[in-house]
Amino acid sequence: MPTFLHTPLLWGLLLAGVPVLIHLINLMHQRRVRWAAMEFLLASQRKNRTWVRLKELLLLAMRMAAIALVVLIVAQPLLRNELGAMLGGTKTHHVVLLDDSFSMSDRRDGGAAMDGAKGVVDRIGAMAAERFDPQTFTLLRFSRAARAAGRPEPDLHHDRVDGEFLGRLRTLLKSVDCSASAAGPEAAIRAVGRLLGAAGDENAMVYIVSDFRAKDWDRAEALRGRLAELADKNATIHLVNCVDREHSNLAITKLEAISGTRAAGISIMMEVEARNFGAEPARNVAVVLDEEGHARPAVKIREIPPGGASRERFQVSFAAAGSHGLAARLDGDAVALDNTRYAVVDVALEVPVLVIDGTMEGRGALFLSSALAPGGTARTGIQPRVEPPSFLNAHPLDDFQAIYLSDVEHLDAPAIDALERFAAGGGGVAWFVGPGTRAGFVNESLWRDGKGLFPVPVTGEKELPVDRLEKVPDVEAADHPVFRILAGRDNSFLSTINVSRYFGVPAEWRPAADSAALVIARLRNGAPLVVERPLGKGRVIAWLTTAAPTWNNAGANPSFPVIIQEMQAYLSGRPDSAASPVVGSPLELAFDPGRYQAGVRFLAPGQERVDGATVESVSAADGSLRAVFPRTEKAGVYEAQLLSAGGAAEVRRYAVNVDPREGDLARLDAAGLSDRLAGVKYTYHQSDAFEADRHELAGYDLSDALLYLLVALLVGEQIFAWSCSYHPGRTEKSLSPSAGGVR
Repeated sequence: MPTFLHTPLLWGLLLAGVPVLIHLINLMHQRRVRWAAMEFLLASQRKNRTWVRLKELLLLAMRMAAIALVVLIVAQPLLRNELGAMLGGTKTHHVVLLDDSFSMSDRRDGGAAMDGAKGVVDRIGAMAAERFDPQTFTLLRFSRAARAAGRPEPDLHHDRVDGEFLGRLRTLLKSVDCSASAAGPEAAIRAVGRLLGAAGDENAMVYIVSDFRAKDWDRAEALRGRLAELADKNATIHLVNCVDREHSNLAITKLEAISGTRAAGISIMMEVEARNFGAEPARNVAVVLDEEGHARPAVKIREIPPGGASRERFQVSFAAAGSHGLAARLDGDAVALDNTRYAVVDVALEVPVLVIDGTMEGRGALFLSSALAPGGTARTGIQPRVEPPSFLNAHPLDDFQAIYLSDVEHLDAPAIDALERFAAGGGGVAWFVGPGTRAGFVNESLWRDGKGLFPVPVTGEKELPVDRLEKVPDVEAADHPVFRILAGRDNSFLSTINVSRYFGVPAEWRPAADSAALVIARLRNGAPLVVERPLGKGRVIAWLTTAAPTWNNAGANPSFPVIIQEMQAYLSGRPDSAASPVVGSPLELAFDPGRYQAGVRFLAPGQERVDGATVESVSAADGSLRAVFPRTEKAGVYEAQLLSAGGAAEVRRYAVNVDPREGDLARLDAAGLSDRLAGVKYTYHQSDAFEADRHELAGYDLSDALLYLLVALLVGEQIFAWSCSYHPGRTEKSLSPSAGGVR
């Protein structure tokens, strides 16, 4: 049975009685006059009366039907039954993809963008609930679509729109809020095909309710392709924009330790970075710091340029060993979640360091160990241990954070393998050559055509001629963390270093593109002096001169301990340690089943227990285990609690942060989206003015069919009216005065 979009207009069907009324009024105006010639006509009428009246009634009915059709067309009848399905109408499936990334917390007039988005979802549900024809509803949030690949988790899936649906939807929307994720639209759009199913009797209505940020939609080739596929399957696509304009926003994008030994009571240098996503500079930005809820002195950033970032350094020290959480916060602005960033600093009581002495005299090892731990009141938190090269063959190295090798002549293959595993696992290795170092051993066993531990091939000892004019320093350092502390004008350490001998490198050697080797200090003749390269998760630094003041005078300089301790901080700071996992990423913890029990418990920020961690074998080779917590829901410091084999508790902590790129509030308007989605058929709306098309919601509109019927009826009515009227035929010969006719 059809329904109507404009039901009150059906009262206009009363106008269909107007032709009858006109006929009755005409009958009242007739007068009966009898005259002789009419008797013949009356006799003829009585003979044909039945047929004439039938034609008149048919003509009257046609005129009444024409008026009724006009009224029905204006009221817009909609058909949703088997006949409607044959004509093209089917049940409607509403698929709403709701952007709940944290940029949707952007404040606007009257509330957050998410408030407007939930209002749009409510209106879609309300208009679907008004229909009497079959309607189903699916609601999928971006963050849920981006979870496990291939397994979207909609809040509503093919829910039947019945009398209780709107209440269920509104209850659900009260609990929906912005997530801490930066999930984009691609995963949600990709999931639509699976959510729609294979049913061929569905009229699919896809609504993407979002803020359409440029970071997601500016390069939308993949999105355009997926939307075009939906449009090709006759899905009707609506893009609903929930932000009215672009707002300025600040975000903390980095918080990390950059130098210093991470030992109890030792100051380390940290750096905080804030980015300005606005069009105006931000000045005198205060960054509030706290450690485990205890306030620290705030850091002030003088100016952050528009579209740029500024960094500020500060010192912290932790009195006790352990894992310490640190948070940096900005004042509130358009988006709050990216105003806070977390970091975890693991602090040891003493940092163990291994020094391998390759000579009998041990001068290089002596100077290195003295620089690492001078003793007396100058506590550095570093605990050096001096051993011969044979120590590497049979002792575990995992307890050390860095290993220094001085003037080593030869290493056995097991020792080289152990060093390579140590570096690949995240350890730091520093080499100092000397008179006992053999170039052949370095190239064949350590360099190995760039595949080994040593970062550069060598040619042997070379002498650096004395600069008699003494105008150019012997050493020129790059802007690198090892030398950065000595880069100021008031620091004369580098300019006072004199180098007499060094190990040269082949003239044709250049760092390979895939090796990431970097020359961080050169001699005045351009020869490399200090070379660095990453190896696995660790770092290797090679000094092509001695640690002892044999080929140089560096070890006798009071600033030598400073540069060695900076190098120690750099080597022990693993390259991947500063990379904080973002919200939504899994947390992984590898541990030795011989030292720890298999059970692992995770705590989310706020000491809330989190279930869902699994423990699985990593590799049969070492038998290690890995605890995996598959998904993080919010930013903060998470804890993994382990029990040792003896029952002692141990805690590992992880800083999980929001993706700061989501704080970029640059957006695309209707014209910008049209350019990026060229060729895709869709309808664009602003959330405040959005109203679902009732024609699309209800089904097949009979208005067009009725219009064609009306045209045919009017044409038929004219033909039938002509046939019902009297039309005298023409005489073959007209009467004229000459023929005796009457003038």
